[in-house]
Amino acid sequence: MPGRRREYDEEDVRVRPGRSSRPRTRTRPLHEDAVEGFVIAVDRGRYTCVLDVGTPQEQPEAVTAMRARELGRKSVVVGDRVSLVGDTSGAPGALARIVRIAERTSVLRRTADDDETTAEGRLERVVVANAEQLVIVSALADPPPRTGFIDRCLVAAYDAGIEPLLCLTKADLAPPDAVLDYYRELDLRHVLCRPDSDLTEVRAALAQRVSVLVGHSGVGKSTLVNRLVPAALRAVGVVSAIGRGRHTSTSAVALRLPHVVRTRDDPGWIVDTPGVRSFGLAHVSADSLLHGFPDLVEGTLACPPNCEHTPAEAECALDAWVTAGNADERRLASYRRLLASRSGDESPEVRRDRELGMP
Repeated sequence: MPGRRREYDEEDVRVRPGRSSRPRTRTRPLHEDAVEGFVIAVDRGRYTCVLDVGTPQEQPEAVTAMRARELGRKSVVVGDRVSLVGDTSGAPGALARIVRIAERTSVLRRTADDDETTAEGRLERVVVANAEQLVIVSALADPPPRTGFIDRCLVAAYDAGIEPLLCLTKADLAPPDAVLDYYRELDLRHVLCRPDSDLTEVRAALAQRVSVLVGHSGVGKSTLVNRLVPAALRAVGVVSAIGRGRHTSTSAVALRLPHVVRTRDDPGWIVDTPGVRSFGLAHVSADSLLHGFPDLVEGTLACPPNCEHTPAEAECALDAWVTAGNADERRLASYRRLLASRSGDESPEVRRDRELGMP
Protein backbone atom coordinates (compact mmCIF):
# COMPACT_ATOMS: atom_id res chain seq x y z
CA MET A 1 0.00 0.00 0.00
CA PRO A 2 1.18 3.53 -0.69
CA GLY A 3 2.97 5.05 2.27
CA ARG A 4 3.46 1.69 3.95
CA ARG A 5 6.86 1.40 5.54
CA ARG A 6 8.86 -1.65 4.44
CA GLU A 7 10.39 -3.84 7.09
CA TYR A 8 13.83 -5.38 6.48
CA ASP A 9 15.28 -8.59 7.82
CA GLU A 10 18.78 -10.05 7.78
CA GLU A 11 18.33 -11.54 4.30
CA ASP A 12 17.99 -8.05 2.86
CA VAL A 13 21.27 -6.84 4.30
CA ARG A 14 24.52 -7.46 2.42
CA VAL A 15 27.67 -6.91 4.40
CA ARG A 16 30.70 -6.16 2.22
CA PRO A 17 33.87 -7.37 3.95
CA GLY A 18 36.67 -4.88 4.42
CA ARG A 19 39.88 -5.21 2.42
CA SER A 20 41.80 -6.38 5.46
CA SER A 21 39.41 -9.27 6.07
CA ARG A 22 39.85 -10.90 2.68
CA PRO A 23 41.37 -14.35 2.92
CA ARG A 24 45.03 -14.56 1.97
CA THR A 25 47.17 -17.44 0.85
CA ARG A 26 50.89 -18.00 0.40
CA THR A 27 50.24 -20.35 -2.48
CA ARG A 28 52.00 -19.16 -5.60
CA PRO A 29 51.33 -20.33 -9.14
CA LEU A 30 53.77 -22.94 -10.40
CA HIS A 31 54.17 -21.35 -13.84
CA GLU A 32 54.88 -24.72 -15.36
CA ASP A 33 54.77 -23.14 -18.83
CA ALA A 34 57.60 -20.71 -18.00
CA VAL A 35 60.59 -20.58 -20.35
CA GLU A 36 64.18 -20.14 -19.23
CA GLY A 37 66.09 -16.98 -20.01
CA PHE A 38 69.35 -15.12 -19.34
CA VAL A 39 69.34 -11.43 -18.32
CA ILE A 40 71.66 -9.40 -20.55
CA ALA A 41 70.66 -5.81 -19.64
CA VAL A 42 68.74 -3.87 -16.98
CA ASP A 43 67.23 -0.45 -17.58
CA ARG A 44 64.77 1.34 -15.27
CA GLY A 45 62.73 -1.66 -14.24
CA ARG A 46 62.84 -3.36 -17.62
CA TYR A 47 64.96 -6.44 -18.18
CA THR A 48 66.29 -7.60 -21.53
CA CYS A 49 66.59 -11.38 -21.63
CA VAL A 50 67.54 -13.98 -24.19
CA LEU A 51 65.80 -17.33 -24.31
CA ASP A 52 67.72 -20.55 -23.87
CA VAL A 53 66.58 -21.96 -27.19
CA GLY A 54 68.26 -22.89 -30.44
CA THR A 55 71.82 -23.83 -31.23
CA PRO A 56 74.84 -21.73 -30.30
CA GLN A 57 75.10 -20.50 -33.90
CA GLU A 58 71.70 -18.86 -33.83
CA GLN A 59 71.17 -15.25 -32.76
CA PRO A 60 69.40 -15.46 -29.39
CA GLU A 61 65.86 -14.09 -29.19
CA ALA A 62 65.68 -10.87 -27.14
CA VAL A 63 62.69 -10.49 -24.81
CA THR A 64 61.72 -7.47 -22.72
CA ALA A 65 60.37 -8.36 -19.28
CA MET A 66 59.31 -6.88 -15.99
CA ARG A 67 59.69 -8.37 -12.53
CA ALA A 68 56.62 -10.11 -11.12
CA ARG A 69 55.29 -8.78 -7.82
CA GLU A 70 55.55 -12.23 -6.27
CA LEU A 71 59.36 -11.93 -6.33
CA GLY A 72 59.12 -9.33 -3.58
CA ARG A 73 62.38 -7.51 -2.94
CA LYS A 74 64.54 -9.96 -4.87
CA SER A 75 66.75 -8.05 -7.25
CA VAL A 76 67.36 -9.07 -10.85
CA VAL A 77 70.80 -8.30 -12.28
CA VAL A 78 72.73 -8.95 -15.46
CA GLY A 79 73.79 -12.59 -15.59
CA ASP A 80 70.76 -13.94 -13.73
CA ARG A 81 69.07 -17.09 -15.02
CA VAL A 82 65.33 -16.49 -14.86
CA SER A 83 61.97 -18.06 -15.72
CA LEU A 84 59.63 -16.04 -17.95
CA VAL A 85 55.89 -16.15 -18.60
CA GLY A 86 53.60 -14.00 -20.71
CA ASP A 87 54.50 -12.67 -24.14
CA THR A 88 57.98 -14.02 -24.84
CA SER A 89 57.75 -13.47 -28.59
CA GLY A 90 60.16 -10.55 -28.55
CA ALA A 91 57.84 -8.55 -30.80
CA PRO A 92 57.83 -4.74 -30.47
CA GLY A 93 55.73 -3.75 -27.46
CA ALA A 94 55.65 -7.28 -26.04
CA LEU A 95 56.27 -7.60 -22.32
CA ALA A 96 56.97 -10.79 -20.39
CA ARG A 97 57.20 -11.33 -16.63
CA ILE A 98 60.09 -12.74 -14.63
CA VAL A 99 58.54 -15.13 -12.11
CA ARG A 100 61.59 -17.05 -10.85
CA ILE A 101 65.29 -16.40 -10.35
CA ALA A 102 67.56 -19.44 -10.38
CA GLU A 103 70.06 -19.91 -7.59
CA ARG A 104 73.21 -17.97 -8.40
CA THR A 105 76.49 -19.82 -8.77
CA SER A 106 78.48 -16.65 -8.05
CA VAL A 107 77.83 -13.02 -7.17
CA LEU A 108 80.41 -10.32 -7.88
CA ARG A 109 79.85 -7.37 -5.55
CA ARG A 110 81.47 -4.04 -4.91
CA THR A 111 80.83 -1.50 -2.19
CA ALA A 112 79.74 1.88 -3.51
CA ASP A 113 81.98 4.94 -3.32
CA ASP A 114 82.01 7.27 -0.31
CA ASP A 115 79.70 9.77 -2.01
CA GLU A 116 77.07 7.04 -2.26
CA THR A 117 77.06 6.32 1.48
CA THR A 118 73.70 6.36 3.27
CA ALA A 119 72.77 6.54 6.94
CA GLU A 120 72.87 2.73 7.01
CA GLY A 121 76.41 2.67 5.63
CA ARG A 122 77.98 2.18 2.24
CA LEU A 123 75.73 0.75 -0.41
CA GLU A 124 76.58 -2.70 -1.69
CA ARG A 125 76.12 -3.17 -5.41
CA VAL A 126 75.89 -6.46 -7.30
CA VAL A 127 77.98 -6.08 -10.44
CA VAL A 128 76.95 -9.33 -12.13
CA ALA A 129 75.60 -12.77 -11.26
CA ASN A 130 76.80 -16.19 -12.41
CA ALA A 131 80.09 -14.95 -13.86
CA GLU A 132 82.84 -17.55 -14.15
CA GLN A 133 85.74 -15.23 -14.88
CA LEU A 134 86.71 -11.68 -13.92
CA VAL A 135 88.77 -9.96 -16.61
CA ILE A 136 90.68 -7.07 -15.04
CA VAL A 137 91.52 -4.67 -17.84
CA SER A 138 94.52 -2.42 -17.15
CA ALA A 139 96.53 -0.23 -19.50
CA LEU A 140 100.31 -0.40 -19.44
CA ALA A 141 100.48 3.32 -20.25
CA ASP A 142 98.18 6.30 -20.75
CA PRO A 143 96.94 5.88 -18.03
CA PRO A 144 99.69 3.98 -16.20
CA PRO A 145 98.87 0.65 -14.51
CA ARG A 146 97.30 0.97 -11.07
CA THR A 147 98.10 -2.09 -9.03
CA GLY A 148 95.99 -0.89 -6.11
CA PHE A 149 92.88 -1.22 -8.25
CA ILE A 150 94.00 -4.60 -9.58
CA ASP A 151 94.54 -5.81 -6.00
CA ARG A 152 90.98 -4.80 -5.10
CA CYS A 153 89.55 -6.64 -8.09
CA LEU A 154 91.55 -9.75 -7.23
CA VAL A 155 90.17 -9.74 -3.68
CA ALA A 156 86.61 -9.34 -5.02
CA ALA A 157 87.15 -12.18 -7.50
CA TYR A 158 88.55 -14.61 -4.93
CA ASP A 159 85.81 -13.66 -2.46
CA ALA A 160 83.14 -14.40 -5.10
CA GLY A 161 84.77 -17.64 -6.22
CA ILE A 162 85.48 -16.28 -9.71
CA GLU A 163 88.71 -16.97 -11.59
CA PRO A 164 90.66 -13.77 -12.39
CA LEU A 165 92.35 -12.93 -15.68
CA LEU A 166 94.59 -9.87 -16.07
CA CYS A 167 94.23 -8.22 -19.49
CA LEU A 168 97.01 -5.70 -20.15
CA THR A 169 96.12 -3.27 -22.95
CA LYS A 170 98.25 -0.74 -24.87
CA ALA A 171 101.14 -3.18 -24.81
CA ASP A 172 102.61 -1.25 -27.74
CA LEU A 173 103.31 1.72 -25.44
CA ALA A 174 105.09 0.00 -22.54
CA PRO A 175 106.42 -3.45 -21.57
CA PRO A 176 104.49 -5.55 -19.01
CA ASP A 177 107.54 -6.59 -16.98
CA ALA A 178 106.98 -4.30 -13.97
CA VAL A 179 103.34 -5.31 -13.52
CA LEU A 180 104.00 -9.01 -14.01
CA ASP A 181 106.92 -8.86 -11.57
CA TYR A 182 104.60 -7.34 -8.93
CA TYR A 183 102.31 -10.40 -9.25
CA ARG A 184 105.02 -13.01 -9.80
CA GLU A 185 104.09 -14.97 -6.64
CA LEU A 186 100.40 -15.26 -7.61
CA ASP A 187 100.70 -17.28 -10.81
CA LEU A 188 98.11 -14.86 -12.21
CA ARG A 189 96.93 -15.62 -15.74
CA HIS A 190 97.37 -12.71 -18.15
CA VAL A 191 96.97 -11.73 -21.78
CA LEU A 192 98.49 -8.82 -23.71
CA CYS A 193 96.62 -6.63 -26.19
CA ARG A 194 98.10 -4.42 -28.88
CA PRO A 195 96.23 -2.41 -31.53
CA ASP A 196 97.50 -4.80 -34.23
CA SER A 197 97.02 -8.06 -32.31
CA ASP A 198 94.47 -10.56 -33.60
CA LEU A 199 93.04 -11.31 -30.12
CA THR A 200 93.33 -15.06 -30.67
CA GLU A 201 94.72 -15.58 -27.17
CA VAL A 202 92.02 -13.38 -25.64
CA ARG A 203 89.20 -15.18 -27.45
CA ALA A 204 90.59 -18.54 -26.32
CA ALA A 205 90.54 -17.37 -22.69
CA LEU A 206 86.93 -16.18 -23.02
CA ALA A 207 85.49 -19.13 -24.96
CA GLN A 208 82.57 -21.07 -23.44
CA ARG A 209 82.53 -18.91 -20.31
CA VAL A 210 80.65 -15.95 -18.86
CA SER A 211 83.30 -13.31 -18.25
CA VAL A 212 82.84 -9.88 -16.69
CA LEU A 213 85.19 -7.06 -17.71
CA VAL A 214 86.13 -4.36 -15.18
CA GLY A 215 88.61 -1.53 -15.42
CA HIS A 216 89.27 2.13 -14.92
CA SER A 217 87.87 4.48 -17.54
CA GLY A 218 90.32 5.13 -20.34
CA VAL A 219 92.21 1.82 -20.16
CA GLY A 220 90.78 0.64 -23.50
CA LYS A 221 88.05 -1.65 -22.19
CA SER A 222 85.38 -0.38 -24.59
CA THR A 223 87.84 -0.52 -27.47
CA LEU A 224 88.55 -4.15 -26.60
CA VAL A 225 84.83 -4.95 -26.41
CA ASN A 226 84.24 -3.39 -29.83
CA ARG A 227 87.01 -5.51 -31.31
CA LEU A 228 85.63 -8.67 -29.72
CA VAL A 229 82.01 -7.89 -30.61
CA PRO A 230 81.97 -5.42 -33.54
CA ALA A 231 78.17 -5.09 -33.37
CA ALA A 232 78.38 -3.82 -29.77
CA LEU A 233 79.40 -0.26 -30.73
CA ARG A 234 80.31 0.63 -27.14
CA ALA A 235 81.26 4.30 -26.74
CA VAL A 236 85.00 5.00 -26.67
CA GLY A 237 86.46 7.86 -24.64
CA VAL A 238 89.81 9.57 -24.20
CA VAL A 239 92.17 10.01 -21.29
CA SER A 240 92.24 13.41 -19.60
CA ALA A 241 95.38 15.44 -18.98
CA ILE A 242 95.61 14.22 -15.37
CA GLY A 243 95.54 10.57 -16.38
CA ARG A 244 91.91 9.82 -15.63
CA GLY A 245 89.69 8.30 -18.24
CA ARG A 246 86.22 9.53 -19.06
CA HIS A 247 83.34 7.19 -18.33
CA THR A 248 82.19 5.71 -21.64
CA SER A 249 80.10 2.65 -20.71
CA THR A 250 77.09 3.73 -18.64
CA SER A 251 75.48 0.40 -17.78
CA ALA A 252 76.41 -3.27 -17.60
CA VAL A 253 75.41 -5.36 -20.60
CA ALA A 254 76.09 -8.98 -21.57
CA LEU A 255 77.27 -9.53 -25.14
CA ARG A 256 77.56 -12.82 -26.92
CA LEU A 257 80.90 -13.39 -28.60
CA PRO A 258 80.68 -14.11 -32.33
CA HIS A 259 81.88 -17.36 -33.82
CA VAL A 260 85.27 -17.08 -35.48
CA VAL A 261 84.90 -20.54 -37.03
CA ARG A 262 81.76 -22.54 -37.52
CA THR A 263 81.43 -24.80 -34.50
CA ARG A 264 78.73 -25.99 -32.17
CA ASP A 265 80.71 -24.84 -29.13
CA ASP A 266 79.40 -21.82 -27.26
CA PRO A 267 81.77 -18.90 -27.97
CA GLY A 268 80.98 -17.40 -24.57
CA TRP A 269 79.57 -14.18 -23.17
CA ILE A 270 81.29 -11.05 -21.95
CA VAL A 271 79.68 -8.58 -19.53
CA ASP A 272 80.90 -5.04 -20.15
CA THR A 273 80.62 -2.87 -17.03
CA PRO A 274 80.84 0.92 -16.58
CA GLY A 275 84.31 2.28 -15.90
CA VAL A 276 84.88 2.73 -12.17
CA ARG A 277 87.39 4.81 -10.21
CA SER A 278 87.32 2.55 -7.15
CA PHE A 279 86.19 -0.94 -6.23
CA GLY A 280 84.96 -0.85 -2.62
CA LEU A 281 85.51 -3.91 -0.46
CA ALA A 282 83.62 -3.05 2.73
CA HIS A 283 81.47 -6.15 2.15
CA VAL A 284 84.55 -8.41 2.32
CA SER A 285 85.64 -9.64 5.75
CA ALA A 286 89.12 -8.80 7.01
CA ASP A 287 90.12 -12.48 6.85
CA SER A 288 88.90 -12.78 3.27
CA LEU A 289 91.12 -9.90 2.18
CA LEU A 290 94.07 -12.28 2.43
CA HIS A 291 92.61 -14.33 -0.43
CA GLY A 292 93.91 -11.66 -2.77
CA PHE A 293 97.38 -11.83 -1.21
CA PRO A 294 98.38 -15.52 -1.17
CA ASP A 295 102.03 -14.45 -1.04
CA LEU A 296 101.38 -13.06 2.46
CA VAL A 297 99.32 -15.92 3.89
CA GLU A 298 102.25 -18.06 5.03
CA GLY A 299 103.74 -15.04 6.78
CA THR A 300 100.67 -14.69 9.00
CA LEU A 301 101.21 -18.16 10.50
CA ALA A 302 103.74 -16.67 12.93
CA CYS A 303 101.37 -13.90 14.03
CA PRO A 304 99.84 -13.98 17.51
CA PRO A 305 96.16 -14.96 17.84
CA ASN A 306 93.67 -12.31 16.69
CA CYS A 307 96.41 -10.27 15.03
CA GLU A 308 94.87 -7.58 12.84
CA HIS A 309 98.02 -7.28 10.69
CA THR A 310 98.02 -3.47 10.89
CA PRO A 311 101.18 -1.35 11.44
CA ALA A 312 99.99 -0.82 15.02
CA GLU A 313 100.36 -4.54 15.76
CA ALA A 314 103.87 -4.69 17.23
CA GLU A 315 103.99 -8.51 17.05
CA CYS A 316 102.64 -8.84 13.52
CA ALA A 317 104.95 -11.22 11.65
CA LEU A 318 104.28 -9.79 8.20
CA ASP A 319 106.94 -7.12 8.50
CA ALA A 320 109.62 -9.71 9.23
CA TRP A 321 108.24 -11.89 6.43
CA VAL A 322 108.73 -9.08 3.93
CA THR A 323 112.11 -8.04 5.33
CA ALA A 324 113.32 -11.62 4.82
CA GLY A 325 112.53 -11.27 1.13
CA ASN A 326 109.56 -13.64 1.09
CA ALA A 327 107.19 -11.04 -0.37
CA ASP A 328 107.24 -7.62 -1.99
CA GLU A 329 106.89 -4.77 0.52
CA ARG A 330 104.51 -3.05 -1.92
CA ARG A 331 102.16 -5.98 -1.59
CA LEU A 332 102.09 -5.63 2.21
CA ALA A 333 101.48 -1.88 1.90
CA SER A 334 98.59 -2.52 -0.49
CA TYR A 335 97.06 -5.12 1.85
CA ARG A 336 97.21 -2.74 4.79
CA ARG A 337 95.63 0.05 2.75
CA LEU A 338 92.72 -2.27 2.03
CA LEU A 339 92.38 -2.99 5.74
CA ALA A 340 92.33 0.73 6.49
CA SER A 341 89.75 1.46 3.80
CA ARG A 342 87.42 -1.18 5.24
CA SER A 343 87.56 0.30 8.75
CA GLY A 344 87.40 3.92 7.59
CA ASP A 345 90.80 4.70 9.16
CA GLU A 346 92.45 5.90 5.96
CA SER A 347 93.75 9.45 5.64
CA PRO A 348 92.58 11.86 2.88
CA GLU A 349 95.86 11.23 1.04
CA VAL A 350 95.43 7.47 1.18
CA ARG A 351 91.80 7.81 0.11
CA ARG A 352 92.89 9.86 -2.89
CA ASP A 353 95.43 7.19 -3.85
CA ARG A 354 92.76 4.52 -3.39
CA GLU A 355 90.37 6.29 -5.76
CA LEU A 356 93.16 6.55 -8.30
CA GLY A 357 94.13 2.91 -7.70
CA MET A 358 97.73 3.83 -6.93
CA PRO A 359 100.15 1.11 -5.83
